[in-house]
Amino acid sequence: MEQLLLICYLCLPLLAAWVLDRWLGDPLWMPHPVVAFGRAIAWGERHLNKGKFRFWKGAALSVIGVSVVFVLTLYLLRGAALYSPGLLLVLQVLLIFYCLAGTTLVREVRMVFQAADRSLEEGCRQVARIVGRDTSQLSAQEVRTAALETLAENLSDGVVAPLFWYALLGVPGMLAYKMVNTLDSMIGYRNERYRQFGCFAARLDDVANYIPARLTALLMVLASGRLSLLAFVARYGNQHASPNSGYPESALAGILDCRFGGPHFYFGEEVWKPFIGYTDRLLTTADMQVAIRINRRAEALMMLLVVLTLAVRLLA
Repeated sequence: MEQLLLICYLCLPLLAAWVLDRWLGDPLWMPHPVVAFGRAIAWGERHLNKGKFRFWKGAALSVIGVSVVFVLTLYLLRGAALYSPGLLLVLQVLLIFYCLAGTTLVREVRMVFQAADRSLEEGCRQVARIVGRDTSQLSAQEVRTAALETLAENLSDGVVAPLFWYALLGVPGMLAYKMVNTLDSMIGYRNERYRQFGCFAARLDDVANYIPARLTALLMVLASGRLSLLAFVARYGNQHASPNSGYPESALAGILDCRFGGPHFYFGEEVWKPFIGYTDRLLTTADMQVAIRINRRAEALMMLLVVLTLAVRLLA
């Protein structure tokens, strides 16, 4: 009985934060640590991304940034624990809540489809909020495809990977992962400006997401109830410019029986991504609804897996 109560206590911050995310998403009025991460990265990029040794300067920015976030979070939580158990609980809930992005992602994808149904211009403007590519010349089909690709990829980046690192390294690991992910999203590009400076950040993100991306695909397939799709994921998962993004995208493409990939434009440069799937058909709001249901089920499965992992670790 005592062990059960201890497991419930240890899982309370995680469960409370997850409920908050399902309820609130990311409120625009709340300050967010990722904004601070972004400002620090932008400052570092402005001052370091010039002259010689750009790769090493970018690597130093990445290593120092991730290390500082991990250590600061660790000591912040230790200080809170010394002051008050209640303060520690509140701080853990808040930080975990900041690291989960499932609800905001779902809302954004819904808004993209609603905007695309009203007009192509609105759809392009709305999808630009959640993708890094140039959206001004997209067709309505490409707008919807981009939204669903992002939904699948960010299920890994915004939910499964943070929870994975929480299970391994606790709240400090979760925040450190968010720093890794923010570095990649800001400087991990292959264009002329970032090719050297952001190379280390991109590779670090690849390592941090290697297991979570494949786990995300597995959870999506399990959520669909169609285990035969594992063969589809095995076939198309590595057909992507990223070593990780192809796995959740291929899982969703298989579930929806559609096709992702093709040409994308980043900062005016065309990047060709191999096709994932083979059924080139129009995507509809019904597809978006199916994709969101799969995302929510996969998210719940990941939460269950993390809770079980914490319980086994405690009982071992």
